[in-house]
Amino acid sequence: MADSPAADHSALGFDPAPGSPFAVLALAKKLRSSADCLAETSRVVDALVSHSSAWQGEAATAFRASLSRELPRHLHAAHTSLAEAARRLTGWHDTLAAHRALASRYASQAAAATTDEALTDARRLAAELASEHAAAARRVADTLTATARRLAPKEPGVLESVWNKIVDNPADALSNAAAILGAAGAAVALFFPPAGMAVMLVAGGLSLAALTAHLADPGFRKPLTKGFTRGKFDAAFWKNSVTLLGDGLGAVPGVAAVASGARAGTVAARAAMAVPEAGALAGVSPGAGAFARTTWNTADELRKVESPLAAWALRSSTPEVRERVGVAVAGTGAATAAADYTGDDETVDRGSTAVDGTRVAVEDGPSTVAKSARLWTLVQP
Repeated sequence: MADSPAADHSALGFDPAPGSPFAVLALAKKLRSSADCLAETSRVVDALVSHSSAWQGEAATAFRASLSRELPRHLHAAHTSLAEAARRLTGWHDTLAAHRALASRYASQAAAATTDEALTDARRLAAELASEHAAAARRVADTLTATARRLAPKEPGVLESVWNKIVDNPADALSNAAAILGAAGAAVALFFPPAGMAVMLVAGGLSLAALTAHLADPGFRKPLTKGFTRGKFDAAFWKNSVTLLGDGLGAVPGVAAVASGARAGTVAARAAMAVPEAGALAGVSPGAGAFARTTWNTADELRKVESPLAAWALRSSTPEVRERVGVAVAGTGAATAAADYTGDDETVDRGSTAVDGTRVAVEDGPSTVAKSARLWTLVQP
């Protein structure tokens, strides 16, 4: 079906109802066809999810998860939006065709007018039609704009993006939380050492949890395995290596303090239970008390141990200055952890890996060696 020949609006001086009903109808048909295709695709995806139970394994689980979460929802939203757009355009086609018929009539009246009054009347009717036509076009345009916005997946907000990253990769979330709490604990310890030490003990526990979670993740281990077996030392290899080292080194002080406390608690509990006529629970209180005191004291001693490299580089500075430099170095770990939630910029990601690797080599590694040596002197009988 083609548009009717364009009417001559020269007598009116303007076209009261511009537009092509044929083009609008053709677009509506294309949108309706696309909506039907999306409906069929949605049906196929639903069938794939429901009939994939026989497929087992890690790949099957990932396949079903990817299909059952986002894709069906987006397909349904796209189908609904396109179907709505097709319906609105079909309605606009009918309105446009009616308006153009009126415009042709008013143009004919103006061309046939024999008096100024008749010409003015035809032009007045054409102006009213133009106003009505423009308002109807704006309403349709606004509706189609809203439909297009619903068609595109909504970009998550900042908090939603952070939460999605935490849920998608809890092991990295533990590492990042440990880095941030470690820096916070070091800063608090400058003014109130007991509180800062408590925060750093929690950070150590999170590092241990992150280490365990990363080692249990096949996807995390894969770049490391490829690096050591195939020599593929890519960005993922270095990032995961630095992360694993950071988790391990961050866990050492907390694990050492708890292990020292457990050793002291066991000795105290056995001594209490060795007393003649001691009950079965006689060692609980002395053991718990010795565990708490020794864990706290050991953590406090290890907290005071400086990195040999930092101590040498700042040998002419006061202890207070060296403590503040240590807090600043720990702060770089918190900064790179926070940067992990700012987006997926590859340059930022590689920069964070470089900063973390430098900190591990210059500060965390030597510091852990020094703390291990100090722990050895503390546990000697």
